Amino acid sequence: MNERMQPAGRARWPLVSVLIPAFNHERFVQRCLDSVLEDPYPCKEIVIIDDGSSDATGERIAQWIAVHGHRLPVQFVQRANRGVAATLNELALRANGEFLRLGASDDYLLPGGLDAQVRYLRAHPQTLAVIGDACVVDQHGRLLHDSAMRDLHGVDVDLYRSEQGIRRAVIRQWAVSGAVALLRRGAFDARSGWDESLRIEDWDFFLRLAARNALGFIDMQVCAYRLHGNNLSKTADVPARIANLSESRQVALRCAGLFDEPDRTLLYAQSRYIAAKVAFLQRRPHAVIAHLLAYAWLSLPAAWRPKPARSATEPA
Repeated sequence: MNERMQPAGRARWPLVSVLIPAFNHERFVQRCLDSVLEDPYPCKEIVIIDDGSSDATGERIAQWIAVHGHRLPVQFVQRANRGVAATLNELALRANGEFLRLGASDDYLLPGGLDAQVRYLRAHPQTLAVIGDACVVDQHGRLLHDSAMRDLHGVDVDLYRSEQGIRRAVIRQWAVSGAVALLRRGAFDARSGWDESLRIEDWDFFLRLAARNALGFIDMQVCAYRLHGNNLSKTADVPARIANLSESRQVALRCAGLFDEPDRTLLYAQSRYIAAKVAFLQRRPHAVIAHLLAYAWLSLPAAWRPKPARSATEPA
């Protein structure tokens, strides 16, 4: 089904496109869709792609649209698996909205989040994206943590209240869980979308936004992040963890040049910290020590380090 309808009230309320990449979440996707419908924001559409699920995710989506599809605009596409980044890029290209709300088929929106994030972006015209917090629930929807940032990741959310703090937080501890971002359409184009070569694409995307001072934050739970044992970032498979961390290090090195000092050096430091994690998983203790020493050195304030003869570059 591919349905396009013009919602009422667009002159007053900007259209928000809720983008949902769906993959093997037959147990959760209907709750995700219900949450979009239940949110009181009046001008919204759903754009959802079943990215080659091997379970009944596509059937669950089709059933939901058959019952509720007349109540808001819905675009639904089923196709072979292409991965999260490619799916997000396709969703954004299909969307009609002035704002793009990133969703996840195993998470669900919390009422009032859309309105709060739209109001933030309308009040901050130079900001391209705003993130919020999430509560954390288990596979049955039972509350585990009130705040993913504070309770799950131990983040000092005060860092996110200034441009400098957001840059440091994204560089050092990108600890945002769930579908918490609303983007201005201008944040996405063919050059600034998600990198389809990456398995874990969000850090790269938000580093690029942070480098432009284009990322904002509201201290509000805007979605429920579901922990159910299959979350990609929680994998216990050692080779997969090594691959994910190695990819993250390459992202850090690639994005470092987008930042001015001292943030550029902090990102180089973070690449060393990630390299130490990889070496630990590979059981190379001497490499762990070497990378941690480099991390500590690069993390020192610039005033405490001898001034280099030329611009700092990432050590080998």
